[in-house]
Amino acid sequence: MIRSPKLISSRFHLIPTALPPRPSTGHGRLLVGGNPSRRTFCQSFPFQKASPHRGDLVGAKRVVVKMGSAVITREDECGLALGRLASIVEQVSELQQQGHQMLLVTSGAVAFGKQKLRQEILMSMSVRQSLLARESKKLMIPPRACAAAGQSGLMSLYEAMFVQYGLRTAQILVTKPDFDNESTRTNLSSTLNELLKLNIIPIINTNDAVSPPPQPDVDLHGVISIKDNDSLAARVAVEISADLLILLSDVQGLYSSPPGTEGSRLIRTYTPDAADFKVVCGEKSRVGVGGMDSKVKAATWALDRDVSVVIANGFGEEIIRGIMTGKNVGTFFTKEKSDGTPVDLLAAKVRRGSRDLLALLPEQRADVIRRLAASLLDKQDAILSANKQDLIDARQSGLAAPLMSRLLLSAEKLRVLSSGLNQIATTCDRTVGKVIRRSRLADGLELELVTVPIGVIMVIFESRPDCLPQIAGLAISSANGLLLKGGKEANRSNQILHSLVRDALDTVGCGHAIELLSCREDVKDLLELGECIDLVVPRGSNDLVRTIQNQSKGIPVLGHSEGICHVFIDKDCDQDMALKIVQDSKCDYPAACNAMETLLIHRSFVGTKFFNDVVGMLKANGVRVNAGPRLAGDLKFGPTVITSLKKEYGGLECAIEVVEDVQDAVEHIHRYGSGHTDSIVTNNGETAVRFLNSVDSACVFHNASTRFSDGYRFGLGAEVGISTSRIHARGPVGVEGLLTTKWILKGSGDAVAEYADKGSKKFVHQTDSDTQGHEEIDIQKKIHKR
Repeated sequence: MIRSPKLISSRFHLIPTALPPRPSTGHGRLLVGGNPSRRTFCQSFPFQKASPHRGDLVGAKRVVVKMGSAVITREDECGLALGRLASIVEQVSELQQQGHQMLLVTSGAVAFGKQKLRQEILMSMSVRQSLLARESKKLMIPPRACAAAGQSGLMSLYEAMFVQYGLRTAQILVTKPDFDNESTRTNLSSTLNELLKLNIIPIINTNDAVSPPPQPDVDLHGVISIKDNDSLAARVAVEISADLLILLSDVQGLYSSPPGTEGSRLIRTYTPDAADFKVVCGEKSRVGVGGMDSKVKAATWALDRDVSVVIANGFGEEIIRGIMTGKNVGTFFTKEKSDGTPVDLLAAKVRRGSRDLLALLPEQRADVIRRLAASLLDKQDAILSANKQDLIDARQSGLAAPLMSRLLLSAEKLRVLSSGLNQIATTCDRTVGKVIRRSRLADGLELELVTVPIGVIMVIFESRPDCLPQIAGLAISSANGLLLKGGKEANRSNQILHSLVRDALDTVGCGHAIELLSCREDVKDLLELGECIDLVVPRGSNDLVRTIQNQSKGIPVLGHSEGICHVFIDKDCDQDMALKIVQDSKCDYPAACNAMETLLIHRSFVGTKFFNDVVGMLKANGVRVNAGPRLAGDLKFGPTVITSLKKEYGGLECAIEVVEDVQDAVEHIHRYGSGHTDSIVTNNGETAVRFLNSVDSACVFHNASTRFSDGYRFGLGAEVGISTSRIHARGPVGVEGLLTTKWILKGSGDAVAEYADKGSKKFVHQTDSDTQGHEEIDIQKKIHKR
């Protein structure tokens, strides 16, 4: 197991391994010297903590990019890979022009000089010697001589490349003694800061023409030795308080074993102090001094000093841009601790748990759910105490009011959750293994279509700790494995609720069937592992759903991105009923996705007492009313005109718009709605039928509040989410939405050849409706309707 090593450096000033946290504001350069427990900060640039998540790298201001010899050197080790180098220069230039401060730590002088000196040597040889040298492909040229001959050419090349983008560069050659001396180290930091202020890209390299050979590390209280460009880049990044260090190599990142070997896994996210597995470092690259061991040590040392680090493959396209936009490339070093288990192994463990659940009797799964339901009430005080602390922290962090509302747990919510779980428990004998269709293909050849679990489902939810036991109950009933990721604002609540789920599952030996992911990076990693995850269900904001949909690599995503729900008040309505439905739809729980966001009202009501009653009722309940363009045109004075009718408010605010008739209302909903839930209030049966048949949403209601769009209220016990997609499941997704099917064929030694034109057997293809019963027929009708 690789833990954060006590990396050391040259023989000068001492720095303890544990540095104090950087100031959150202000500017400074770290000066070292004298008492190792004291440090001084000078005003020059901002400090910040290492980014805990990849997505935070978008805000990295000061970035050090280290290009290894293997990245920029040709395969023959004689000259530079100009195409690859040009791509890196282009990416660095664009980032510099976007306001980032870029620094390069580069190799290449030896390779550049080797090409130059090789040509000189060949020119000085006789024809015979020259031919022999070319055939052997070996010309022993001292590396220091190559470095001396190549430095000027290398910098000229960089300068010519960067000037194409209107940028200037400056060369800084350093040696290990430059870091040993406090004065030269201070001058180096000062020079780098001045160059960055002038929008000049510093290009740093060790002066290989005079550098001594690397020496073994000696204990110097945690300062990393300058032995190669990895350690040099780490020292430079820490000295100038860089936000990000990118180490480009010829491998994808860290692996659990040498790349290419059986079972080797790329480690996308690595927490040095929390890893409970060993990172195996293979051999060094074909060129250069360092290897993966050097990169790990340099990265860990820099991370300990609050510099974010990514090790990635410099051969990849747009690799630096990808890192800077938070894409899941390379290995990201973070201090945020996960459970230490690689996500693919965690998903595999959950899949095994799913199969263990499937092997249980329905009564056993039901008993697990009932135990969970009872524990919600038994542990109510502990749950509410954890939730209270989450609410305090969320309020201090400025969490938005709608999210605060969703975060809140109460005794009543726990009671409803418990009741819903008990309802789910009664369905266990009607979920997995249910025969949907049974056919007799031929004598002795019977075919069945039966329900089976989907497999492993990942559910991501924001600020809704009550989702966790609901979804867990549905997963247990349907024998699905479950990976859960809740919002950090509900961390304590989620932890205690998951512990209750685990306790209930442990009674049947299936505690590993439902796991709680501990960090955001785990989700990004899993979204690229289609072989590990079968379905993703995001529950939260529009941004969350869209992000998950964009990041998912071939994994189906079930959910809705918006909940723009409408209530249409028809001219033939019961006015008291309309007031009641509108109030409930908007004010009962305005943060819910099934809350009304737009009220459509028949034009005949504009300017009437009923219209004023509707607006007055909404305002009395604290609802901010916005007028649609048509309504605004009918009123001389009125509410604020809405900028967009396609908006989910998620709070005590809504829009009101005028429509001419039911067809106009339907067209408005199709244009501005999200396909979630829409309702009509009318006593005209013909108008109601037209609305119900025409509106193309997951849930369409007549004379009922949109708030009924809910798994518990539908009698599903709970819901894993509400889907507005058209494949598999739509509307509130209960147990049935977490099932798929498989065909089971029972034969008696049958072969296809026997059913050929002149074969001995014939197909009959008869559906055995009598044995299926009415329940299976009803299910077929439901599937057909979907």
